[in-house]
Formats: sequence, structure tokens, C-alpha cells
Amino acid sequence: MNAIDFSPLFRSAIGFDRVARLLDGARSQAESQTYPPFNIEATGEDSYVLTMAVAGFGAEDIDLVVRDDQLSISGKAPQQPEGQERRFVHRGIAGRAFERRFVLADHLVVQGAQMENGLLHVALKREVPEALKPRRIEIQAAPQRQPAIEQVAHAA
Repeated sequence: MNAIDFSPLFRSAIGFDRVARLLDGARSQAESQTYPPFNIEATGEDSYVLTMAVAGFGAEDIDLVVRDDQLSISGKAPQQPEGQERRFVHRGIAGRAFERRFVLADHLVVQGAQMENGLLHVALKREVPEALKPRRIEIQAAPQRQPAIEQVAHAA
């Protein structure tokens, strides 16, 4: 049994339909996509590096797009030059087109990407706006009040 029923949660919670879509999407992606392989590494409290094995692809063959808190990485198969027909005895390095999508947490931004030794490294960092960060409110002492008897004496 792989399905989890969240309907009791959504009957008593309002506005969490996005969570249901995320869970359904994550489950279907996990079942369908295995290429290309990738790692996600936490490099700090609020920073991550996504490393994807993209052997045979150049930087010009890969597109990174961030839209609506979703990172999409797609690669188009490198084109073989005309007249250079290649005949493989064994082909273990995949060269097919791919697209991987990653849902980004709130305030997670892509800082940059680089290719090194057949690996694509994408740097991500959580940048919470100042307005949303917790802030400490200073409590000021109330001004001293004069006793009621002294106030009447000064008025006369």
C-alpha cells in the first residue's frame, strides 16, 4: 500500500490544497523519473547544492528555468555532426533528452550554476525577506504617574 489518504486533514484545514498537490506530484515524479541521477547536499543551515550527472551534455545543451517556486532543468540531446555516423558496440552513457522538476521551498532562490567534469552544480539559498523575519520588539516603561492626592494638591 503506497497511497496515503490525507482527506481527513483537508476536511478540517483551509488553504492546504497546495500541499496535497505537492505530495501527489512528488509521489508521481519519484515513480517515473530516474534519469539523470542527482544529489541534493545541505552545505549550510540555509544553503544547498543540487548536483546532477549530465555526462555528454554541454552547458549550451542544458536549460535551467525557475517559475512559480519550481526549478526545471532540461537537456536536449547533443546533435551529431552531419556525416559522422557512429556505431556503438555497447552504449552505457545515456544521451537522451531529459527534464527534471524540483519544487522549491518558500524563499529558496537559485544563486548560480556551473558545469564541472560532467556534473551540473546548482547553488540554492534560502533568503527570507527582512519583513518576514522574526524581530524583537522592545518594551518601553510606562511614564511614572503621580498619585491622585498629589494631583489634587497641585490643582488648588
